[in-house]
Formats: sequence, C-alpha cells, structure tokens
Amino acid sequence: MKQILKYFPNLSEQQIKQFEMLKQLYVEWNDKINVISRKDTENLYERHVLHSLSIAKFIEFKPTTNIIDIGTGGGFPGIPLAIIFPQCHFHLVDSIGKKIMVATEISRAINLTNTTLSHINAKDIKQKYDFAVSRAVMNAPDLIKISRRLINRNNKNHFPNGLICLKGGNLEEEIKNIRDTYYIKDLSDYFEEPFFETKKILYVSLTKP
Repeated sequence: MKQILKYFPNLSEQQIKQFEMLKQLYVEWNDKINVISRKDTENLYERHVLHSLSIAKFIEFKPTTNIIDIGTGGGFPGIPLAIIFPQCHFHLVDSIGKKIMVATEISRAINLTNTTLSHINAKDIKQKYDFAVSRAVMNAPDLIKISRRLINRNNKNHFPNGLICLKGGNLEEEIKNIRDTYYIKDLSDYFEEPFFETKKILYVSLTKP
C-alpha cells in the first residue's frame, strides 16, 4: 500500500480501504484458483495494482466514461481502475469462467458499485464503449481489431476514444503494421521501481479526431 499512496496520495478513505482489502482477498482466492502467478502475490501492489493504475497516470477518465477491460483475468487492470475512477463504469470480461468468477467475488467483497463482470469472449460483445483497456492478453494488431468495433465515436476525454493496453519489452514487431494513430508511453516516466523499466502503455486512437 505504501507504493499506492506514494503515487496516489489523494485517495479517499473508502478507496484506501478498498485497496488495502485486495491483498488478502487475492491471496485467499489464489490458493483456491490460480489467477495470478503465485510469486506475484507477494508483489501484488507493485506488479498488478500499481501496474494497472499506470493507466490512471496516462489519462484521467471523465465522469460517466464507459470502459471495457478485455481479458481481465483476475480483475486487472479493471478493478484498480474502478476504485480510482468511481464515477466511471467498467465492464470486465474474460472467456475463462473461473477467472471472471474470482474477479466478481473480489469486486463484491470490496463493494465496487461501478463494475459489471461477464464470462464472455470480447468478440461476442455488442455494446459500445469509450475506451478498451487490456493487459497484454494478445498482440496489439489482434487487440486493435477486436476493440475497433467496440468503440463509440463520441469523444469526451482528453484523448480520442480508443484502446489503452499495458505492454512489456520491445514493441517494434507489434506496432509496425498499425495504421491508426498511436502513442507509446514508458511507465518508468511515472514509477521509479525497477519492475517498470521495460513496461509501457500503448494507446491507439480508434476514432477520427
């Protein structure tokens, strides 16, 4: 939690309580259903929570923004972002039932009221959203293809509606065929921990300016 408060010092008491509850909940659920690397439970706040919250450093979603988390797994980045942005709505989806079940139970346990969670493949979703977020669930071109039809055209945030995904390592091969406007941000610009040295945000605009 010290790392969270270090970079997000203006959290409300409720937000602090929700973040504090995550560690024990993920440890307990991970003993039953392996949704994150077991060694990562000791580094939950850095490698999962803070990593997810880098999106909140990149963009401050305006109230009523509607966001889909594609391939949320155990709830990342959707759950930490839903805590940070209580006036936005997050739809967390995953095609693996046991993972979305864990994310659902954790969301309920911390009393998140701005999330819906669905056991569904993103390819089958008919709704529209302002942004899609994701954490390295597939390569960028495939993620862009899935996200494109989910994004509405009415922009209200600082960045045009589109895809914001968390990536690691060298992205040259993934981005070489992207025809949309995109931007890459190094997470080391936000966080000083060594874990973030190779981590990046890839933002792709999926609407016309």
